[in-house]
Amino acid sequence: MHVHLVFVTKYRRDVFTKKILDDLKITFTKVCEDFEATLVEFNGEDDHVHLLVNYPPKVPVSGLVNSLKGVSSRRVRKADYPSIKNKLWGNALWSPSYFASSCGGAPIGLIRQYIEQQRTPR
Repeated sequence: MHVHLVFVTKYRRDVFTKKILDDLKITFTKVCEDFEATLVEFNGEDDHVHLLVNYPPKVPVSGLVNSLKGVSSRRVRKADYPSIKNKLWGNALWSPSYFASSCGGAPIGLIRQYIEQQRTPR
């Protein structure tokens, strides 16, 4: 099964750089492997990220999302990126909400193309 996920930064702040997004991709890939899932596509902009994940039916999407957001938030805060430290305070990287859409109706190639076309920061 495929799910398209979108996570938004707290207060929709522009905090992501190319380096942070590259590090997030590594983190998301590892978390997906722990759930026997595969990160098919990943990209983002200054204030949000898109993930296309192939996951087994036994995995609840909410559990996968909680782990993806929790682990990535801890690792990014631990890495102490100045762009995040200056614009966000407290222990929150992500907004508490998220977007999740099953991908049964749209061709996977079309969703991958949409995610690839995000304006990645420099």
